Amino acid sequence: MATLGSRIKNLREKHDIKQVDFAKKIGVSNVVLSRYESDERKPDYEMLQAIADFFEVSTDYLLGRTEIKNLNNDSNNEEFETWMNDPRSKILFKEFNESSEEQKEALLKMWEILKSQGKL
Repeated sequence: MATLGSRIKNLREKHDIKQVDFAKKIGVSNVVLSRYESDERKPDYEMLQAIADFFEVSTDYLLGRTEIKNLNNDSNNEEFETWMNDPRSKILFKEFNESSEEQKEALLKMWEILKSQGKL
């Protein structure tokens, strides 16, 4: 499971920002940021929110409570609502949810094959 520190570090690296530069942007020392990233220290609420705002992710994502980076993204909400209102999605979700782990893995592999062949 990803930790708060690893999520901060991964986001910083994904955005190609040096640790010292990001520390300056959020108003902490490089040492403090290093401790956040190594899980030796936890940011307070205001700092957690500042980090989330900087990377445009939710605090829930940073805290590992969800894998969805931004719950308030309008395009994500529209896509999700469209998907949820499609009766086929409900069938797919129900069938997938009731499948064994082995069946789920097989379905995911088939999905990847179809995507790689341009059929999705």
